[in-house]
Amino acid sequence: MARRRACGSFCRLTTTLHHMNPTQRLMLVRHGETEWSLNGRHTSTTDLPLTTEGERRAAILRPFLDAWHFGLVLCSPRQRARRTCDLIGKGAQAETTSDLAEWNYGDYEGLTTAEITKSVPGWTIFSHPCPGGESAADVAARVDRVIERVRAFGGDTLLVGHGHSLRVLAARWLGLAPQAGCHFRLETGTWSILGYEHATPVIQVWSAPPEPPPAR
Repeated sequence: MARRRACGSFCRLTTTLHHMNPTQRLMLVRHGETEWSLNGRHTSTTDLPLTTEGERRAAILRPFLDAWHFGLVLCSPRQRARRTCDLIGKGAQAETTSDLAEWNYGDYEGLTTAEITKSVPGWTIFSHPCPGGESAADVAARVDRVIERVRAFGGDTLLVGHGHSLRVLAARWLGLAPQAGCHFRLETGTWSILGYEHATPVIQVWSAPPEPPPAR
C-alpha cells in the first residue's frame, strides 16, 4: 500500500515509484458527452447513455488510438464509460473496475454547482463534503490502487473514466493531494497522457480535443 503522512496530507506514492518505468505512458480518456454533463449536473451512480454528439466525438478518437498498443486497458463500469471504450475500439480488451467510477456525489447527485451553492455558498467538489457521498480521500484511495496497478504493469496503459475521479488520479500521479485536482479541468471526450520526465511523474498532454494530431 502507498504510504501517507500522519498529518493527513497526501504524500507521493513512494512504493510504486520504486519500480516505475520512465518510458511508460498512461493515457486517460474521459467518457463522451451525456445529457447531464452537457447541463453541468453532477453524475456519478446515475447510469446515463452518451448523447449523439458524445458518441460522434468519441468515435473520432478511434483512428488515433488504433496506432497505440496498450498492454492494459481499464474502464469504469458505468455505461457512458463502457460505451466510450467500445467506440474508441478498446472495449474487447478492457477490464472494468469500480476504482475508476466517478466520485460519489451522494445527496448532490443530479444537481448543478449553482444549485448546491444556494444552500452551501462557495461549495466545490474539491473543497467541501458531499453528504451521503465520498470525500476526496475516499476517491484518492481508489485511484491510488489504480496507479499502483499501472506502475506495477509498467507498459503503456489506457484508462477510460470520468471527470472528477480522473482529475484526482492525475493529482495523485504527480504525488499531490487529491484536492489539487481542482486545477485540472477535464472536458468530455478528451484524451490526456501522464508519464515521466526522467524519474519525475508529469502531465505530458491534458484534455486534448478528440481531433488529435497524427501519432508519432
